[in-house]
Amino acid sequence: MNIILLGPPGAGKGTQARHLVDDRNMIQLSTGDMLREAKDSGTEMGKIVADVMARGDLVTDEIVIGLIRERLEGDKQGGFIFDGFPRTLPQADALADLLAEKGEKLDAVVEMQVDDEALVQRITARSTCGDCGEVYNDVTKPHPADGKCSNCGAANFKRRADDNEESLRNRLMEYYKKTSPLLGYYYAKGDLKSVNGLGEIDEVKAEINAVLG
Repeated sequence: MNIILLGPPGAGKGTQARHLVDDRNMIQLSTGDMLREAKDSGTEMGKIVADVMARGDLVTDEIVIGLIRERLEGDKQGGFIFDGFPRTLPQADALADLLAEKGEKLDAVVEMQVDDEALVQRITARSTCGDCGEVYNDVTKPHPADGKCSNCGAANFKRRADDNEESLRNRLMEYYKKTSPLLGYYYAKGDLKSVNGLGEIDEVKAEINAVLG
């Protein structure tokens, strides 16, 4: 099964992707992670990525598609989760062409719907474990009393510098300008399924599982 997770910054895509990896043996293809891995890999594509990033240039769609192509040619396990890609309509077309080329198909596009004001309140209270990525929230899931991550035991909590209200509103505006047209694109194809991204983590997980069957 191949799926796309869509939703604004902070909607919980990364958290739900980790559950799908654990529960369904899927492979999470996060653009940021792929670029970092490629930069350090020493492969031909990795050298291209490293050079582009060293110059401070934007990584092109062609490079990202090239990285995804490499991953699709390896072990597919339980299928792929596209997290953070596509972000634009041209990227969506490029991904569709690549999947067709590889004899793959897209099974679902899961939109994690949120209320913007509630999202801003949630994200400005967010922190993560620097070791394992477990997500915490000052209000709904504070750090354990012993100051150690409940998942891995580390005491290395971090807040993203851009998890503040002004920065988050700018990121939301960028998302709605560039990425929200994908909702209409995938709706027209019959692929779009929506879940409540602001529910409790287990509630959202259950909704996604119901959508995927």
